[in-house]
Amino acid sequence: MKDILLITPPFTQLNTPYPATAYIKGFLNTKNISSHQIDLGIEVILELFSKNGLRKVFNVSIGLHHVSENSQRIFALREEYIKTIDQVILFLQNQNPTLARQICSMNFLPEASRFNQLDDMEFAFGNMGLQDKAKHLATLYLEDLSDYIVENIDSDFGFSRYAERLGKSAHSFDELYSKINNSHSFIDEITLDILKKKLELVQPKLVCFSVPFPGNLYSAFRCAKLIKETYPHIKTAMGGGFPNTELRDIKDQRVFEFIDFITLDDGELPLELVYENVCQAEALEAEYKRTFFLENGEVIYKNNSKKHDYKQAEVGTPDYSDLQLDHYISVIEVANPMHSLWSDGRWNKLTMAHGCYWGKCTFCDISLDYIRIYEPISAKILVDRIEELIQTTGETGFHFVDEAAPPALMREVALEILRRNLVVTWWTNIRFEKSFTQDLCFLLKISGCVAVSGGLEVASDRLLKLIDKGVSVDQVARVTRNFTEAGIMVHAYLMYGYPTQTVQETVDSLEMVRQLFEMGILQSGFWHQFAMTAHSPVGQNPEEFGVTPIKQEILFANNDIDFVDKTGINHSKFSFGLKKSLFNYMHGINFEMPLQDWFDFKIPRTTIDPDYIHDSLLEEENFAFKPNSKIIFLDRNVIAEDFVKTKKGNSYNLTRITFHLKTNILKIELEKEKADWLISVLQDNSIENAKKITLLQLKNQYEEHLEDFELFWFSKPMQQLKENGIILSL
Repeated sequence: MKDILLITPPFTQLNTPYPATAYIKGFLNTKNISSHQIDLGIEVILELFSKNGLRKVFNVSIGLHHVSENSQRIFALREEYIKTIDQVILFLQNQNPTLARQICSMNFLPEASRFNQLDDMEFAFGNMGLQDKAKHLATLYLEDLSDYIVENIDSDFGFSRYAERLGKSAHSFDELYSKINNSHSFIDEITLDILKKKLELVQPKLVCFSVPFPGNLYSAFRCAKLIKETYPHIKTAMGGGFPNTELRDIKDQRVFEFIDFITLDDGELPLELVYENVCQAEALEAEYKRTFFLENGEVIYKNNSKKHDYKQAEVGTPDYSDLQLDHYISVIEVANPMHSLWSDGRWNKLTMAHGCYWGKCTFCDISLDYIRIYEPISAKILVDRIEELIQTTGETGFHFVDEAAPPALMREVALEILRRNLVVTWWTNIRFEKSFTQDLCFLLKISGCVAVSGGLEVASDRLLKLIDKGVSVDQVARVTRNFTEAGIMVHAYLMYGYPTQTVQETVDSLEMVRQLFEMGILQSGFWHQFAMTAHSPVGQNPEEFGVTPIKQEILFANNDIDFVDKTGINHSKFSFGLKKSLFNYMHGINFEMPLQDWFDFKIPRTTIDPDYIHDSLLEEENFAFKPNSKIIFLDRNVIAEDFVKTKKGNSYNLTRITFHLKTNILKIELEKEKADWLISVLQDNSIENAKKITLLQLKNQYEEHLEDFELFWFSKPMQQLKENGIILSL
């Protein structure tokens, strides 16, 4: 028996748990509040995609002559699907790796329409990339089955969402309320059966649903309805990304037929107070923090607690216990190594800093706490949590889910990882700002960083200024170059249809993106159409951005706002061409195709010079002497050998210093005095030394015994050390 049951309703990710319940469970541990967590999504998927599940799917009667040819084919091959499904799932759980050879034989999996889109497998995976190639084929196999389910069994099904349409821009609760009270769907039956078993096992007093996205909303309500009907003594609560952004103005009392409490923003303190009011003796006046509930038939919002929200250092380490980590499945939807990070591999999720250190982008919800309140965690605490999660989960992969990870903190985390001699693999979200120099990118790489994702948005300097992004296209190009040259993959979030954006700017933005991919400094991207939200500067001051909102009565969800752009352009018609071209660019092909060929309507010629990105990369980083730069000495594998060199009758005492790097050997020769000084500096300022020396301090030390530090610092041997990452200037 546990006090609290934390539930992530179907569906989020297949390869790794959505972290919200793990974050909350970690906090509850610090308060000695007993809890249990489940990811209903993965459990439903594994029940559905099993021999027993597929038998039930194919036993559902369909009008075989009235369905698509694709569904007819899948139904005809149903015994092949039933025969192979369990082994394929085991393979995707990394429990049956030898199956890769069978899958790649191309005569093992039944194939339907998804395989018609098959990429050039040799280009994508080479001759020996069997595991990834097999994952991609197995993913197409699952997507074929998903297409069959959507067409014939449950039109709301999706691997990372369920009935998403009902949650998106649902200003009224009517349609969702009607569906909740209708008969159970095929997916509902599986979900609720699993939920009943969990409730009997855990016997909670309070069930908390974490609803990060619109695609989790329907299932959360459907589960809550079961609890109210079958276990009326159990209280229910809801929090997470969807309520935080969409339900801040909720007025419909019917919502509280299913959910007793809805909490907003950081969930730790609101949930603690709800728990105290539900599970402990009631105080004279119940205290709540940012909580909606029903009182005397009216929806009320109570925020009467004087307690402050917990600092990030106080909320504990995320706790993934109870979640069946070895049951998650890795899939590869697109044959692109950067793109696959979202769906392939198990990642422990952590946050470097609460909120966004920039917090200015005009399309973003910067008025809400999850963006507005910026609070970084110290590198030491963060790496403590990394070590703790490695111990408890056995996984060394980390995805930092920041809005934008701060460069200075990323540097300190990288140094702390190196000091502790940890082997981790990590990636995160960033802003493409100039702080990401070649040296910083190299440091991040050797600490285990393999990828970053960031918002380029509209690749137009005029619109980037209107967005208040704080970057230019030139700057993005140089930063992505720095990451790529360090061996870190880069994904760009791309936007079209921003207010006042012209057709010419859309075409020019696509040309910028084409050049970034052609130069090899961008590996992955995703286009999305601009959406105006109620909590963004555009949504709060639409007239300043040339848009007119369409007024609607809000009783339920309030985030996305319908609007009319004064340009009158139908931006959605660009969607297919933008995404098709990007798909090609991500695969390194068809850069030479005219932009017009991606669209079935006339577009203007681009005004961007074909060498624009190439020329912007010719600008070198500023190598001026920067006294306040922190200097990092990374290499400790040094062998010094003194020798005498004679030139024109003169003898010179020199030292040859050999650096054994991981992949090569570097040798430099210096005058003995300078070599002795350099070796002592390397020893005194090793990576283990938490205190970093500045360039000015280094200069002063040098000139106590020797002359002209700058001549020495910019000499050829020292340049070699910098180019090979032995000395970094940050």
